[in-house]
Amino acid sequence: MDGVNGRALFRNAASCCCCEPPEDTEDAIPGGRVRLSDLDTNFYCSVIGTCLTTAELRKLIARFAGVEGASDLEIHHDAVRLAAQNTAVTKALQKALDHRHAPVIQRLSKIHDAPALAVCWKDALRQGEIPGAYWAVLMHRKATAELRQRVFGDVHMLSHLVGAANRADIRRLVALERDNADLRERLDRHQVRSLELVEERDKTIAGLKHELIESGNARSAIPLEAVDLALAARARTEEGERVASLIAVQTGRRERAEQAAVGAVAEANRLAEELEHLRQHAIALGRELAAAEAQLKLNTGEAASGAGADIDRQLQGLRVLYVGGRPSAMPAIRDLVQRHGGEFRRHGGGLEDRAGLLASAISWAQVVAFPVDCIDHESVDNIKRICMRQQVRYMPLRSAGIGCFAAAFSGPPAEVGGASPSSDRSICPRHG
Repeated sequence: MDGVNGRALFRNAASCCCCEPPEDTEDAIPGGRVRLSDLDTNFYCSVIGTCLTTAELRKLIARFAGVEGASDLEIHHDAVRLAAQNTAVTKALQKALDHRHAPVIQRLSKIHDAPALAVCWKDALRQGEIPGAYWAVLMHRKATAELRQRVFGDVHMLSHLVGAANRADIRRLVALERDNADLRERLDRHQVRSLELVEERDKTIAGLKHELIESGNARSAIPLEAVDLALAARARTEEGERVASLIAVQTGRRERAEQAAVGAVAEANRLAEELEHLRQHAIALGRELAAAEAQLKLNTGEAASGAGADIDRQLQGLRVLYVGGRPSAMPAIRDLVQRHGGEFRRHGGGLEDRAGLLASAISWAQVVAFPVDCIDHESVDNIKRICMRQQVRYMPLRSAGIGCFAAAFSGPPAEVGGASPSSDRSICPRHG
């Protein structure tokens, strides 16, 4: 089939890549594993987009249709349509999917009932090991129609669940900005009132001093007897005590006002720091969400032409060493790197791996990535020291999730050198 006929297939995309759930099929198909041709064709779009990479799909479809100049989305639609119409294409897809996900298929083949199969799917969903588990469950002879529709719905809802997590952080950020504005308004009122109290105190002190001077002058102008002098001295003493008492009262009021103002300033500064921290956190979550959605769209075939170009340019031919992290997340991260043309190795980063092995692993790598929430402070310092000595770029990650890893390689590429340009910025309260 030439390129023109291939585009004709794309014109009917709406009919082959809908999001409607497939119709019920028989609860179990005896006689070994289910074949792709046994499934409702409404499954094809989800299976092809989730369980095969774009590069693998393009190579396979090139055997049956013209792919030169076609976008990834057009290739995806061609594959879904051909799979529904051409048994040769269906068999080729079955073979490619079985080969790619053989380890997961082998593991799930030991399961002999639908409830246990559902538990395995939930574990894979929680660990992010979606493609292999999705294919293995759909093809399992014990998978019921209800279970197949459930896993189909779970894959469809992934993007919606990712978006909901970010909206909660945005709402809290807006509330903190509003509270910060209220506190600044209260602080301004406190400062104005403090200035008014200080001016009132100064006027009172000046008036009392003036009265004291006038009283002394009046008394000194009249010749007094000894008794009158004693009374005058006593009166001056009492007047002085009264003035001192008023000064003390006004001073206390001023000090309390100043303390309240200082406390309000400190609270406003604390809220401003928290607001800035949350803003930076929201920005980081936004980048990770965008990267995760981009990867999900690439996996499901919903990405626009040219999507994923940045991560392709950064990972193509790149040797990536991942230190630390969670073992459950490694298959997904390794698959991401290899899917975009990179090489991947992992070092545990703990006491089970010798320091000499870490230095050797770093000398192999072109970039070293490590999640700061799954590695101790001493290991972080050791990684940075070895990377700077060997002139290898290192990349601290906010978390051990695949979204954070994908976001780190989705922006403009970092300069080549002993460390990434942002490696000296504050990462977290524990590691700095």
